[in-house]
Amino acid sequence: MSDFTLNASVRNDLGKGASRRLRRANEQVPAIIYGGEKEPQPIAIEKPAFYKAIEEEVFFSSVINLVVDGKSEQVVVRDLQRHPYKQLVTHADFLRVAANQEFTTRVPLHIAGEEHCVGIKDQDGELYHLATDVEISCLPKDLPDYLEIDISDLEVGAIKHLSDLVLPAGVSIPALALGEDHDGPVLNIVKAKVRSADDDAEDAEGEEGSESGEE
Repeated sequence: MSDFTLNASVRNDLGKGASRRLRRANEQVPAIIYGGEKEPQPIAIEKPAFYKAIEEEVFFSSVINLVVDGKSEQVVVRDLQRHPYKQLVTHADFLRVAANQEFTTRVPLHIAGEEHCVGIKDQDGELYHLATDVEISCLPKDLPDYLEIDISDLEVGAIKHLSDLVLPAGVSIPALALGEDHDGPVLNIVKAKVRSADDDAEDAEGEEGSESGEE
């Protein structure tokens, strides 16, 4: 679990107009903290440190030390709202966490051993990612940066499910408690599609048609 500290201030000027003014000033990002026994608290986060932090994948699976007007709270990222076409975060949601209480969040799923995978290297297979992250439950101290699955020995046709993931101590997957129907697949190795002469001919015809339309 990595350490991140962000500074913020209580936000009393609320509403869409206030948020737009805050973003226009380009120094802070509007956000909110909720959860636990406290009321939701609108805040404004210092933008430079926040933007630097969100460049790191591990930030989204870390317990963050959020210092609001000098008072520290432990939180995790729950949601980021982004501008539809600009590289801007328009709002951030943070969930309070307590050291002695389990919480639910999502962590990235990393694939190991792809370069040695039997199904890919020796059997002309392809890897299909069916999940990029996994929902887990744990105490803050047990929060992993990511979950990893090794596919070195997988052959074509192999499918890995949530139940196949090796979990660190103190970590569980809530979906698995709901029964076998919720044991979703996370990846599989499939036979690579072999291109035929007809496929190549169709592609060539498509290219010729495109060229004719440009003239």
